[in-house]
Amino acid sequence: MQLIRGLHNLRPDHRGSVATIGTFDGVHLGHQAILRQLDDAARDMGLPSVVILFEPQPHEYFARDKAPARLMRLREKLQALAAAGVERVLCLNFNEDLRSLTAEQFVNRILVDGLGIQHLVVGDDFRFGCDRAGDFRLLQAMGLEQGFSVTDTCTLMMGPERISSTRIRELLASGDFVKAEACLGQPFCIAGRVGHGRKLGREIGVPTANIRLQRYCSPLSGVFVISADIAGETFAGVANVGIKPTVGGEPEPLLEVHLFDFERDIYGVAVIIRFHAKLRDEHKFASLDALKAQLQDDIHRGRAFIAGVDINTD
Repeated sequence: MQLIRGLHNLRPDHRGSVATIGTFDGVHLGHQAILRQLDDAARDMGLPSVVILFEPQPHEYFARDKAPARLMRLREKLQALAAAGVERVLCLNFNEDLRSLTAEQFVNRILVDGLGIQHLVVGDDFRFGCDRAGDFRLLQAMGLEQGFSVTDTCTLMMGPERISSTRIRELLASGDFVKAEACLGQPFCIAGRVGHGRKLGREIGVPTANIRLQRYCSPLSGVFVISADIAGETFAGVANVGIKPTVGGEPEPLLEVHLFDFERDIYGVAVIIRFHAKLRDEHKFASLDALKAQLQDDIHRGRAFIAGVDINTD
């Protein structure tokens, strides 16, 4: 898959494509249905498929502190899009210049002059341009003028609920990992490299691998049963996502992973952590001994879950 960062990196050979626009946070089953629709149209027209993304995501640009937690970092999202068969991604810097474009300017500058699109796949509730004045009807009208066609995207349901990134965030926040996995098509995961921490876990007999979340805020908080993919192998364990209030706290949430019966040195190694169940919320304990006792209980319950024993989760 080819990544094009910014309009200034578009070349003449990038013109002529079938495109869609969105945040694609999580690349969940609903997104995957859209990508299949995009791929089908691209194959029918003999053109490359293009996904247009924005960094930062618009909600993060307008209100960083209130923006929804990301399900995926950009790197993870690009990997998922490539796995789905997307041929090109145009990643646009969402800044004041882009924000101030009118809907008509957005279409002309990016879709027509930039990509030379022949077909656009987009939701019928899609809004764009300054003050969100552009909509599906405007795209259809401009498509007739500029020579591209527009179709709306399919909506995928899980029972009475539409599969969406917002719905998945709600499920993760409530600890419903079964439904979240059903929406995503796989367990929710966080990827990153293991870094050095304060090594307090090792001192209290529960060594951990520390992974920076590298996002404005986390969609998870608490203690979880996890599995870790490391160099092609899978290991079970428990993990904490939080600020460690009992031992002085962290400036931002950190993912700490304790793997069962694991003694390898994995500093600097890329890992994928998959979440399977929530054990409890993060708490500040009255003493280090109380924390140690709770961690041993977390490990016991985590092992029980992995063994298939029904545990009572909070």
